[in-house]
Amino acid sequence: MLLKEYKSTFLKELSSLYDEKEIESFFYIVLESFHNIKRIDLALNPAMEMDAMQLSRWRNVLDELKKEKPIQYILGETEFYGLPFLVNENTLIPRPETEELVELIISNNRTIQKSYILKILDIGTGSGCIGISLAKNIANSQVALLDVSLRALLVAKKNAAINKVNVDITHMDIIETTDLNTQFDIIVSNPPYVRNLEKAEIKTNVLEYEPHLALFVEDHDALLFYRKIAQLAKKNLSENGQLYFEINQYLGKETVELLENLGFKNIKLKKDVYGNDRMISCSLYK
Repeated sequence: MLLKEYKSTFLKELSSLYDEKEIESFFYIVLESFHNIKRIDLALNPAMEMDAMQLSRWRNVLDELKKEKPIQYILGETEFYGLPFLVNENTLIPRPETEELVELIISNNRTIQKSYILKILDIGTGSGCIGISLAKNIANSQVALLDVSLRALLVAKKNAAINKVNVDITHMDIIETTDLNTQFDIIVSNPPYVRNLEKAEIKTNVLEYEPHLALFVEDHDALLFYRKIAQLAKKNLSENGQLYFEINQYLGKETVELLENLGFKNIKLKKDVYGNDRMISCSLYK
């Protein structure tokens, strides 16, 4: 069957669930994953065919998409900050907003002397996308990945190998921890921050498939992880250390106040590309 012809089938069968632009995006993601070609290659070679085995794989993707399973979980992979990452039901799918957090950290540390080893801790690492991207792009870094989920850490370990970076991996429940026993120059976290009251805003493909452990917090204590990580940062940041968070867009003011009350300085609340409060950076010293 011609790939070009199958695209029409793909669009038609998913049209009741997704808009055309999103379906096209799915199609070209699968095209690259299965056939290692891009949109332009198909346009230049409209007679490109697929055999029965390839067609069966495409139909499996179609069946899974009809269940609203995320395309990243169907393929078991995604891209983040220009790097390849494995993902599964034990890890969140990396978002573009999180790429902005990585870019912020990299841009803030471009002038660090190459002779200085920058010690970085990524708390709640999941797939390892933040810490591994920092390790890949900050040459003078020593990165540690920490998570409460052993299964997530197995994925992070594979991703570190795929991207050829050396990282330390630690299994730890941050809520039960009183001291990290190491000083870091940068602590970064994208912790659970979606309140149960916000579940109505969450799409089915997220609610049904992504790990709730990494997503949700109780309504009565939505800043639990921010408070705990900030308290640890007070003990475990070096003298000129930096703390970075991805945050709940509805709780920017509250998160800033929490950090102010804990004595942090240089607190900067930044919006993401969609205009939502999404990132905070701060330090313990002016």
